[in-house]
Amino acid sequence: MERREKHAGAIALTEGPRPGWSDERLVRACLDGDEQAWSALIDKYKNLIYSIPIKYGASREDAGDIFQSVCLELFSELPKLRKAGALRGWLVTITAHQAFHWKRKFRKQADREQTDLEEDEYGADPSLPSDETDEAEREQTVRDATAKLSPRCQEMIRLLFYVEPPLAYRDVARRLGLAVGSIGFIRGRCLQRLEKALKSMGF
Repeated sequence: MERREKHAGAIALTEGPRPGWSDERLVRACLDGDEQAWSALIDKYKNLIYSIPIKYGASREDAGDIFQSVCLELFSELPKLRKAGALRGWLVTITAHQAFHWKRKFRKQADREQTDLEEDEYGADPSLPSDETDEAEREQTVRDATAKLSPRCQEMIRLLFYVEPPLAYRDVARRLGLAVGSIGFIRGRCLQRLEKALKSMGF
């Protein structure tokens, strides 16, 4: 009995964060010093953080710099976050601020004579709502809902909707080890489950 309890304890200690973990659970683990939780948190929101500067027109290199800066701010400021459930909105705001300032700096360097026009066009407050950040949040909601699906559905959705150029059904079937004729049916089931997950999240 004692040996079995020790074995179960070892499993509990080595079990890392899972994709379906809530922000609250990930944040608690991060604040407890769990390095795997930090990696899982960054992995969960890397696409969201990276996508916002891209929507503002940043190059991939500049978007990468902004991503690193946001991650550093996340590391230093997370203990001050009052509600873990507000994490996604906080990340969107922080990233939008940095992307906004990057855009102003980039445009000033490109054409200093347009500074006054920029202030009128983009406003002085980077925290104002924008189509870019709203779209980024919607995309993150879809990613969060997809993470609740089975691994096969996650991979099918990735192959069918996120791979460029788009893959033919026969290529998707080959990668998943399925019959070509079954792709349409399984795709429909996976999308139904995704829709259900989105509805449960208020989307």
